[in-house]
Amino acid sequence: MSGARMSALAILRGQIERIETAEVVHQQDRVALGHSEVDGALKGGLARAAIHEVFCEGRQGTAATGFVTGLAGRVTARKPLLWVQQDFSEIEAGALSMSGLAEIGLDPRRVVMVRAADVESALRTSADALACDALGAVVLELWGETRQFDLVASRKLTLAAQSSGVTGLLLRMAAQPLPSTAETRWMLRAAHSPPGAAWSAWGAPRFDAELLRNRHGPCGRWIMEWKCDECQFSEPSTYPQPVAAAPAHRPDPAFLQQRRAG
Repeated sequence: MSGARMSALAILRGQIERIETAEVVHQQDRVALGHSEVDGALKGGLARAAIHEVFCEGRQGTAATGFVTGLAGRVTARKPLLWVQQDFSEIEAGALSMSGLAEIGLDPRRVVMVRAADVESALRTSADALACDALGAVVLELWGETRQFDLVASRKLTLAAQSSGVTGLLLRMAAQPLPSTAETRWMLRAAHSPPGAAWSAWGAPRFDAELLRNRHGPCGRWIMEWKCDECQFSEPSTYPQPVAAAPAHRPDPAFLQQRRAG
């Protein structure tokens, strides 16, 4: 075996050893999302110091962004959040609304936005940020199929997250899942919100969340409702359905039955 191949093999073994060691260190560091079935599947909650992928079709970008925001709010632990976007993201989906983040429960003063000129810059920025333990989470938003984000790039992000304890959330718009080192992989769709209060224009956000990959538990699909005041997910709320009142001009059914019997 040549020296170059032996060196490459030694590097690969070292990377695998660091991944396995970091998994042991951060194995119990999980944060409950609030939805009992989802937390059960995740063995207690979403793992910190790991990479989590959230996929969606192009028209479901708003729902996926809201879901990622909710995840980020759960894992940041009051630390700053770095959100990395490609520079054309605002053209495709519009700018992130700071008031919208506040309504969901994420303090916009703790959100730092970075616009990257291309995928390479976005990946490099995210890897550097994931290595900074002053952050609570890093969101990397990528559009479409990107050959630059391969298994090697995914491994770099995972190693950076495991070394610092920072959680990485990859928001993949209009892309197909590929092999990666992600701890979990989700497919997001919008779900119908429940009826809102009389003073509110809309109900609580709901997400049709399908867990496609779970390295340490089962997969599944759930409706997850976001509680803005509690800043956590929950099972869908149940609301009594209104029953239409009988028109006043119609005779009482019991009275009609008595007449027929007589």
